[in-house]
Amino acid sequence: MQPRRGLNRCSRAAYDLGVDLDTAAGARERFDARVDALAAQGARLATVASEAGLEAAVPTCPGWTVRDVLAHVGGVHRWAAAHVAGARSEPLSSEERRAAFHAPPDGSLLDWYAAGHTALVAVLRDAGPERPCWSFLPGPTGSAFWARRQVHETAIHRADVESATGTRTSIDGWLAADGIDELVRGFFSRPQSRLRADPAVTLAIRCVDVPGEWTVRAGPDASSGSLGASAADCIVTALANDCYELLWNRRDAAGLAVDGDATVLDTWRSLARVD
Repeated sequence: MQPRRGLNRCSRAAYDLGVDLDTAAGARERFDARVDALAAQGARLATVASEAGLEAAVPTCPGWTVRDVLAHVGGVHRWAAAHVAGARSEPLSSEERRAAFHAPPDGSLLDWYAAGHTALVAVLRDAGPERPCWSFLPGPTGSAFWARRQVHETAIHRADVESATGTRTSIDGWLAADGIDELVRGFFSRPQSRLRADPAVTLAIRCVDVPGEWTVRAGPDASSGSLGASAADCIVTALANDCYELLWNRRDAAGLAVDGDATVLDTWRSLARVD
């Protein structure tokens, strides 16, 4: 997969932390906030994983245990860190990727995960927001992309591990809105997105606690996401964290304001997958 170039400009809303996108200071503030959140989310994941135990089933990831989540996220952290640390212009080879995801036995797994998370945070802090490297979604730079991608990778899997214990914490509204934007205008605007519907359907998302509105269109040949929540077949209005977890298929719509054709959410749940 070749990196996609160009600046992924978000609106001047909460998920941009209210900073000016055209200044270096704004980019730094956005980057630092994401890395700080990555540090916190990763530490929380480790704590809850220790409490749950490796054998605990993860309801939000059917068929997975806490062991599987730790092995996956620990590998992803090492995979991401390798691209940033080496300022790589091409993705890791298959052999390098296998090595990154080679998890140790159970007795060392939690420490292995924690070491990879700590290393990723350190690599990103050292790189700052301006280091070029390979990425697979648009971003102002490679290191900025990876800071954003990894905080949401970690936050979603933190929610997964929490589901194994029956507990649930929320992320800040600005971070949830940032993750919605990445999902809608990043993942589900890619040509390889598997989100398809014939006839076409539209889903709008409106956050009530922070500025943020998006519309996703799923057609027979492509899907796309855009800012703004104009007329849509289905409109969900809720707290940003609830919208975030809904779009990532980590919760259902119970208790959320859903207007229009609720079957659109069934299409989303069955087809919205991130590869």
